[in-house]
Amino acid sequence: MARGQITVRMARWSATHPWRAIAMWVVVVIACFALGSVTGTKESDGDGDIGEVTRADNIVKSGNFADPDVERVLITSPSGALDQAEANKAAGVVIQRMRALGGVAEVAQPMPAPNKDALIVRVTLKDGTDDNRVQPLLDTTAQVQQQYPNLRIEEVGGLSIGKALDETLGKDFKRAEMFSLPVTLAILLIAFGALIAASVPLLLALSAVVAAIGLSAAASQFVPAVDAVNSVILLIGMAVGVDYSLFYLRREREERAKGRGHVDAVEIAAATSGHAVVVSGTAVIISMAGLFLARDAVFSSFAVGPILVVAVAVVGSLTVLPAVLAKLGRWVDRPRIPFIWRLTASKAQPRFWPAVLKPALKHPIATLLVSVTALLAVAAPALGMTLKFPGTEDLPRDTAVMKAYDRLTAAFPSTGTSHEVAVRAPANQQPAVKAALADLVQRTQSDKLFAQDGLEEPRVSKDGTVTVLEVATPYEGGSQEARDSLTKLRTELMPETVGKVPGVEYAVGGFVAADVDYAAHTKSKLPLVIGFVLLLTMIVMMVTFRSVVVALTAIFLNVLSAGAAYGVVTAVFQNTWAEGILDFRSNGSVVSWLPLFLFVVLFGLSMDYHVFVVSRIREAVLRGVPTKQAVAEGITGSAGVVTSAAAVMIGVFAVFATLSTLDMKQLGVGLAVAILIDATIIRAVVLPSMMILLGNANWWAPKWLRGRPAKHAAPAAPVEEERELTPVG
Repeated sequence: MARGQITVRMARWSATHPWRAIAMWVVVVIACFALGSVTGTKESDGDGDIGEVTRADNIVKSGNFADPDVERVLITSPSGALDQAEANKAAGVVIQRMRALGGVAEVAQPMPAPNKDALIVRVTLKDGTDDNRVQPLLDTTAQVQQQYPNLRIEEVGGLSIGKALDETLGKDFKRAEMFSLPVTLAILLIAFGALIAASVPLLLALSAVVAAIGLSAAASQFVPAVDAVNSVILLIGMAVGVDYSLFYLRREREERAKGRGHVDAVEIAAATSGHAVVVSGTAVIISMAGLFLARDAVFSSFAVGPILVVAVAVVGSLTVLPAVLAKLGRWVDRPRIPFIWRLTASKAQPRFWPAVLKPALKHPIATLLVSVTALLAVAAPALGMTLKFPGTEDLPRDTAVMKAYDRLTAAFPSTGTSHEVAVRAPANQQPAVKAALADLVQRTQSDKLFAQDGLEEPRVSKDGTVTVLEVATPYEGGSQEARDSLTKLRTELMPETVGKVPGVEYAVGGFVAADVDYAAHTKSKLPLVIGFVLLLTMIVMMVTFRSVVVALTAIFLNVLSAGAAYGVVTAVFQNTWAEGILDFRSNGSVVSWLPLFLFVVLFGLSMDYHVFVVSRIREAVLRGVPTKQAVAEGITGSAGVVTSAAAVMIGVFAVFATLSTLDMKQLGVGLAVAILIDATIIRAVVLPSMMILLGNANWWAPKWLRGRPAKHAAPAAPVEEERELTPVG
C-alpha cells in the first residue's frame, strides 16, 4: 500500500482521531454557512461583452437615467364588452388610493387600449431596493377589485411578476429538496441494504451542499451570483457528494468482507477509491473552470458554485468519511433491511452485467460499431439545435400575474416585447436625434413587425447627450417575427434614420437583442471552452494512468455521451411530443446557456465512472490478468457501485426535470439522460469493446510519461498481493 500517499495519510489520521475529525468537519460546515449569511449574496447585474446589446446597455448607463420600477393596473371585463363608465370610476379609485401610498412616486392618468376593451393605469414607484414594497400596491389593487366585482382589476409589472416567480422558484427549490432526499435515500438503501450505510453518503452530500451555499454567497462578492446558482449547487452537490461517498464506502466494505480491520480497510479504500475521488473531483473542477473562459456573468456564477461544492465533497470524503467509517465499524451495516441485505451481501456472481458484457467480449468490433453508430444517431438531432433565452412567454402560466400579463400584452402590445434604441450624440445634435427618432417611429407605424399603440416616449439624459426609445413588437420575444423586427431595426431603420446624424453612436438592445447576441456569443465561446476542457482533462488522465491511449479513450467516450445528451434534449424540447409528459410548452429551442454548461458538467461527472472503472481494470492488469479478463473483472466488479451511483445521479437530476422553469427542466433531462447513457452503453458496451480491441496498447505511453516501467505496462507474470493495493498514478 502507498502509505505515503496523501489520501492514505489523511484517512489514517481521521480514522485514528475520529471525534476530532468529525468535530472539525461540523465546525467547518457551520462556519462556511455562517460566512455566507454574514456576507450575503451579491447578485449579478449581467455585465459582460456579448455584442451590440452590451453597447446599448453601456450607452443607456452613460445617460444616468432614473430607472424607477413601474407597475400597471389593468382594468378589463371578465366577459363581454367593457363598461367604460364603470371602468373610469374604478380607475379613479385606483389613482386616488395609489397616490396615497408612501412608496409611490407618480400615478398617470388612465389610458384606453386601441380597441377600447381595456384601461391601464401606470404607477411609478419611488427608488428602493426592497422588493416587498410592491405588496401594498397588490393589496390596494385587490381592495379595488372587491369594490368593483363586475370588472377584472389586476396588477402587472416587473416587481409583481418577480415576486410571483420568486415564490414559484422557492417552492420548486423546496420540492427539489423534498423529493431528491427520499429518492436518494431509497436508492442507497437498495445499494447497501442497511440504514446507516445508506445515510452516511446522504449526510455527507447535504453537509457539502450547505457549506458550498455559504461559500458561494461569500464568493459572490467577487463573482456575482445569478438566481439559479443554489439550485445548481444542490443538483451537483447531491450527485457528486453521494457518488464519492459511495465509491469509498463500497471499497471499505469490500475490504472488511475480506477480513481486514477497520483502519486497514479505510486505508485501502483511501489508496484506491479515495485516489479515484481526487482524480474525479479534479476533472470536474477543471471542466467547470472552463466556464470562466466564456467571460460571461451567468457562466462565471455557474462555475463558482459547482467548483466549491465539488471541492468540499472531495475534502469531506477524504477526512470526515474515514472518521465516520472507523468509528462506526461494523455498525455501519445496521440496521439491516432483511430481503435487500441478503441481496447486497450475497457473494454469488452477478448475472446481469456479464450478460451485458458478453457481446463486447465475444464480438468487440461489431459491438463497437453498432453501439457507436446508435449513439451517433441519438446525437444527430443536435445538428439542428436552436438556441434561445427563455422569455416571459416561457414562464409558468398557472399564476394569476402571468394570466394578467397575457391580457395586458394582448390589449397593449407595446407593454410586451420591446427593443431598446440607445443613441449617444453631442448635446448640440439633440434636435437632429429627436427628428431622426420621430422618423424612425413614423416608419414603424406602417410595419406589422412593430406595435402600433405607441405608449412610450423618448427619454433624454439631463446633459442632452443620450436618448433612449422603446420600440415595441407585438410578438413574443422568442418568436421569429420578433427577431425579424430586431434585424430590420439594426440593418435598415436605424442606419437610414439615426445613423445619418453627424457624430452619433447608436445600438439596439432589449430582450430580443440579448437573446440573439447571447446565442451568438455562446456559439463563439463553445470551441474555446471545449478545447480547454479536453486539453486539461486529457493531461489529468495521462498523468493519472500514465497512458496516452487511456486519456484519448476517455475524451472520445465523454464527447460521445455529451453528444447523445445534446441530441435527446434537442429532440425533446424543440418539439411538442413530450409537452404533456414533462409539463412544459415548447418554444422550439434549447436554452442558450445550456449546451456549454451541460458539456462541462457532463464531462466532469462522466469522469467519476471512467476513473473508477478503469482503475479497477488496471488493478487486474497489474496482477498479470490478460486484458479481456481484466476488462470483464473490472466492469463486473465495479458494476454495482457504478449502477448505484448512476441511479442516485439520475434520480436527483430527474427531480429537476419536474421543476416549473424551462431551463431547469432542460438541465435535469439533459443530465439524467446523459448519466443513464454513460453508465450503461458507454461503460458496459463501448468502453470494454475498445479496451479489448486495443489490448496492451491501452497502456502505451512515451518514455517521459512512463515513470517506473512496471507500473505502466501489463506485467508478464502476477505480482505480489501488495501491488493490487497500489493506487492509480
